[in-house]
Amino acid sequence: MKKTTILFISGLLASIGLSAQQSGWTDLFDGKTLNGWKKLAGTADYKVEDGAIVGTTAFNSGNTFLVTEKEFGDFILEMDIRIEDTTSNSGVQVRSHYDPAGHEGKGLVYGCQLEVDPSSRRWSGGIYDEGRRDWLYPGSLNPAAQTAFKVGAYNHIRIECIGHSMKTWINKTAVAYLVDTVDQTGFIGLQVHAIGKQELAGEKVYFKNIRIQTSGLKPASFPKGIYVVGNIPNTLTDYEKANGWQLLFDGHSSAGWVGAYKETFPKGGWRIQDGIITVLASQGKEGGVGGDIVTTAEYSAFDLSFEFKLTPGANSGVKYFVRLAPEEKNSGSAIGLEYQVLDDTLHPDAKLGRDGDRTMASLYDLIKANKQKRFIHPMGQWNTGRVVVYPNNHVEHYLNGIKVLEYERSSAAYRELVAMSKYKIWKNFGEAQQGHILLQDHGNEVSFRSIKLRELK
Repeated sequence: MKKTTILFISGLLASIGLSAQQSGWTDLFDGKTLNGWKKLAGTADYKVEDGAIVGTTAFNSGNTFLVTEKEFGDFILEMDIRIEDTTSNSGVQVRSHYDPAGHEGKGLVYGCQLEVDPSSRRWSGGIYDEGRRDWLYPGSLNPAAQTAFKVGAYNHIRIECIGHSMKTWINKTAVAYLVDTVDQTGFIGLQVHAIGKQELAGEKVYFKNIRIQTSGLKPASFPKGIYVVGNIPNTLTDYEKANGWQLLFDGHSSAGWVGAYKETFPKGGWRIQDGIITVLASQGKEGGVGGDIVTTAEYSAFDLSFEFKLTPGANSGVKYFVRLAPEEKNSGSAIGLEYQVLDDTLHPDAKLGRDGDRTMASLYDLIKANKQKRFIHPMGQWNTGRVVVYPNNHVEHYLNGIKVLEYERSSAAYRELVAMSKYKIWKNFGEAQQGHILLQDHGNEVSFRSIKLRELK
């Protein structure tokens, strides 16, 4: 080979190496060995085959993780993942940790995980808090992304952890946006999920092209309209502000709120303190001492999100399309469609109505919320409610990220429900073009925060 040719090739290789270095990307997997990785918790197997890390399920094993020996803070992580069957499950841990004494001494990995879920639920790309808080960003919060993951093919995964924000993509489709302050550093891990049936032993999950960028981070663009789970109270991201979200409660004052049928905020019965607005206990009487409070503004189509915390046996509600019309004035609470806020275990209202339509997150006295116990946070902890009213009058209720009911406002089916309810005495109940948002005083102590709304066009 001529000397000039050798020099050219050497220069080309040096140029490629320099370009890779300047890009800031580092390979976490060399394609041949598991150097830089270690196995934690369960007994599933990891090995290298044809340039991929292959995890294989083992019967009677807990979740098994292959984690980086190094910890990371801010980064962009990319990799390709393949699952062969819809009965499998996997995930990618980020900023995670290990407790060797956890899980009854078998070891516990805990921290945020990008979910890989090929089941009919289709929550791949959602964010799960492994070994700790359960679901933080269920895939149901972004229905448009639920078809992004393909079974039996390699899927490209992207995770951005920058500051308090975590964003995820599956095959270039944006899936989840979480703002959380719990972990700022930790290891990265690959999961082989536990299995409960002998016949599922031997199922495989494949990982390859694993690389990370830790400097010169440039976040990818995130499309408009994706719901953000924000775990910093009473705070909006720049992304949310640009998408039209507004705080209805600023965290320190009653600005934007007045008493129902009043011109000012109640002088008693409500407390604003430490970023929380609380209706105080007053013997469980509807209307309480301070009475209901409503937004000064009215809304038509909107996406409303709020956090609430109950005391034992408490009852309250978040109402929408509240008109405050003289003909609708009620001796107790003002009239409107109600997202029920209730202690289902201790409050007697949970057993009244029809088929459980007065339980937590239900459309009060009209439609029962279809919810699982695992998605209800324990008493004394914050739950997140959400009501979405689309311009076409389709309405959805969510509890902690899970859709629990939906209906068509003003439809024949809706009017049949009203005709069987306590609301039948009010003409065209719940069918106003616009109305106020209301926090109910039902005489029990209930707290609210992070009340945010985006108007929909």
